[in-house]
Amino acid sequence: MADTNTFKASPEAKGKAKQFRIFAMIAWLLAMAGQVFAILKLISDETLVWLIVAIAIILVLAITGSTLWKKANKLDPASEADPTRFFIQNQLGAIMGVLAFLPMVALILTNKNISGKTKGIAGSIAAVAMVAAGITGADFNPPSVEKYSEEINQQNAAAKSLNINSDNVYWSKAGNKYHAYDDCQYVKGKALSNGSIKQSWEEKGISELCKVCAKKAAKVAVPAEVPSDVKELIESE
Repeated sequence: MADTNTFKASPEAKGKAKQFRIFAMIAWLLAMAGQVFAILKLISDETLVWLIVAIAIILVLAITGSTLWKKANKLDPASEADPTRFFIQNQLGAIMGVLAFLPMVALILTNKNISGKTKGIAGSIAAVAMVAAGITGADFNPPSVEKYSEEINQQNAAAKSLNINSDNVYWSKAGNKYHAYDDCQYVKGKALSNGSIKQSWEEKGISELCKVCAKKAAKVAVPAEVPSDVKELIESE
């Protein structure tokens, strides 16, 4: 793989990722604070309803944090070359989701000052919330520098098969596809950024060619040279 096609997050993408991670950390800290409050004040027969409410709020905060963290990872992914960092960065949402409930679940189930009914209801709800937070926070298909680099190379190859200059494509601020032509109906008259397919990935996370542009380029491409996956893109609605 050529170094020029190795993905590297742009400063703008890194800045957005940093913001997402800060907000994620705040959400997780609030979830932890909510757990501490619930442990100290709400584990009793008299406050069962409020304990359930607290569990729901903690779950929302945990999931919010995980969602923001995953968005950050998509903008600024870790490298598989460092397995420890790669695992922690991509699965931190699952770890924090479990930690937001595990101590509380343990204390509810071992508490001798609450009834069996309260213990069963609160313990079950908290355990279910812990599992939900853990599963929601886990990333089963984590992004990585290597995956992005491979996909960039695939996009470059697809562009080449359509005689598209992979170093000269266009994208708009709000768009989610790159364009081979600046007069494409979807971007005509809009303020456009211009650069390589690699830059569109690094700056905006764009990984798909506009279908209209693909069809236009295919008219002048040699059919035998167009890969099957590109043909599917062109033929799909």
